[in-house]
Amino acid sequence: MKVKNILLSLSVVLLVVACATNPFTGKKTMALVPNSQLFPTAFAQYSQFLNENKVVTGTKDSEMITRVGQRIAVAAERYLNANGHQGYLKDYKWEYNLVEDETVNAWCMPGGKIVFYTGILPIAKNEAGVAAIMGHEVAHALANHGQQRMSAGILQQVGAVAGNVAIKDDQTRAIFNQAYGIGSQVGIMLPFSRSHETESDLIGIYLMAIAGYNPDEAAELWKRMKANSGGQAPPEFMSTHPSNDTRIANLTKWAPKAKAEAKKYGVTSFRN
Repeated sequence: MKVKNILLSLSVVLLVVACATNPFTGKKTMALVPNSQLFPTAFAQYSQFLNENKVVTGTKDSEMITRVGQRIAVAAERYLNANGHQGYLKDYKWEYNLVEDETVNAWCMPGGKIVFYTGILPIAKNEAGVAAIMGHEVAHALANHGQQRMSAGILQQVGAVAGNVAIKDDQTRAIFNQAYGIGSQVGIMLPFSRSHETESDLIGIYLMAIAGYNPDEAAELWKRMKANSGGQAPPEFMSTHPSNDTRIANLTKWAPKAKAEAKKYGVTSFRN
């Protein structure tokens, strides 16, 4: 079987196994690993991470992280309830922690376990900047992106095994493995990851606006991210994330829409 046909077959499988729905987009998503299994594992890993790292508590910054996180979570629940998804968050266990680390990063595990590193705070600059980051990370959890990435990884492995079983000639199998590895990564996995980042940017800017934070700050945050990176980034098609310029353009375009969405919830003024 040709590599192209195997990749096409894998794409068909991706569609066939899609059995969950993203409550924000209405799109079908992969859920080979149910949240009933994924969440407890994520919670345990999160607890282990906190035990092994220096968690900052009792400071203005740590209190701000918790405050912003709680407001974003409330905004998410308001949105979900208003759009017919009552009870969607029943298994989520929100937790927000600031960790002493110079790395410019923040992340969220499935089920709502969030970490901010102290290194990202100067770039966040203000509470609205933190809200832009928080909204993005919460969006990853709400859209079950971790579940989807795990499912896609399983299917990528299945495709590799199927190809190796189907191909009997050693030389052809070696060519397949090389082509499949590059093709599935650049053609499927990386675009898949970038689509998650873009989706989280969109959901996140809506959530920060509903929570009362100025969505204009999201684009400003990414301008600061770009400046901090010094222009050092791989080409977008080789990256797990959209380029800084793409994100800035998208967030600038979406900010007025986010304000209009927030108005539906009675939010007409925004914090910076």
